[in-house]
Amino acid sequence: MTKKWDSIAIGAGAASYFYAINFKLNYPDKSVLILEQSNKTLSKVRISGGGRCNVTHACFEPKELVKFYPRGSRELLGPFHKFQPGDTIAWFAEHGVELKIEEDGRMFPVSNSSQSIVDCFEGLAKKLDIKLNLNSKIDQISPQEDGVVLETYTKEAYECKNLFLGAGSSKILWKVFGNLGCELIKPVPSLFTFNCKDKRLKDLMGLSLANAEVKIPKLKVSETGPLLVTHWGMSGPGILKLSSRSARELADLNYHFSVKINSCFPYKQNEIEEELLRNKKLLSNERIDKNPILKLPKRWWLKNLEFAGIGQEAYRDVSDKKLRIMAESLCNGSYSINGKSTFKEEFVTAGGLDLKEIDWKTMRLKKYPNIQAAGEFLNVDALTGGFNFQAAWTGAWIAANN
Repeated sequence: MTKKWDSIAIGAGAASYFYAINFKLNYPDKSVLILEQSNKTLSKVRISGGGRCNVTHACFEPKELVKFYPRGSRELLGPFHKFQPGDTIAWFAEHGVELKIEEDGRMFPVSNSSQSIVDCFEGLAKKLDIKLNLNSKIDQISPQEDGVVLETYTKEAYECKNLFLGAGSSKILWKVFGNLGCELIKPVPSLFTFNCKDKRLKDLMGLSLANAEVKIPKLKVSETGPLLVTHWGMSGPGILKLSSRSARELADLNYHFSVKINSCFPYKQNEIEEELLRNKKLLSNERIDKNPILKLPKRWWLKNLEFAGIGQEAYRDVSDKKLRIMAESLCNGSYSINGKSTFKEEFVTAGGLDLKEIDWKTMRLKKYPNIQAAGEFLNVDALTGGFNFQAAWTGAWIAANN
């Protein structure tokens, strides 16, 4: 027997919950169901921001906000004029969750716990009588003239007037929609760290450079920000931003490429070279290994000295040639990258439903007006910092209001 609903949301994640709640707030008498293929809800919400949930980012001007989206920037401009981070803050405040801004612009619950967001969503879902079915893996979607019919792998059938797709990077749904004639962009990883076995990084796990510039010469791209040395290579905001902006190009390179690191940014190589030569005169009797410049981490300083062939000698005993090698290592050091690693558990993909398939005023599929989509199911992804969630909130809100 087919079960009938006014609206069904596929995927029990951020976008679907936000859609379902706003749908019920707009249409209290309508029925809404969330179908989830696993036995868990709000998985990414729970782990985002190290378990604190990076809800959004304090960037309130749509023209500036879209710059953080390597894919989707042009399409999101209109939607962000309807629902942007300021609206997100107000929405959560209205429903009992106050957010705070950190120095880098990221926004988290005042509680510093993602459980605040989970409790908010689950509490509202219960209060608004939103139904949830877990372990419901969709096998078939059949658009009808006046609605949509769904069938699960266990042969359960559902019928709804409106279907919302908030299932993120679901390979199963991508396959279903490929069969429906919708254009899909092949997914590749985005937001990942770089694997590197360079001896200059050996035994430096946990070391952080406060402000580094990282370049990928082959792609002519660069980013700046804190850089973290891990046991597998490099991480930190600068690396993650590069991985997001160049997700497709790096996939094409099979994640084997070289990067150049300036650990003295914003200073250039010639300026650091001059500083080292000046120190040779001013600190001639001082041991070079005990006098890092620019407050660079001691372990980083020593590794680069070793690379330049400099030991525990006094400045006066170091040749100008070795100081120039040191300056190059600090400001233009080349490192071979041989693979990638997922950033914690916050896996993001570049790819999904082609953006041309969507009417961005309503989030409806142009080919199937009874179906809407938002979040990572679309070929939209962003830099780290709360931007991916903001795209989900915005798309889901517009869908629920149309």
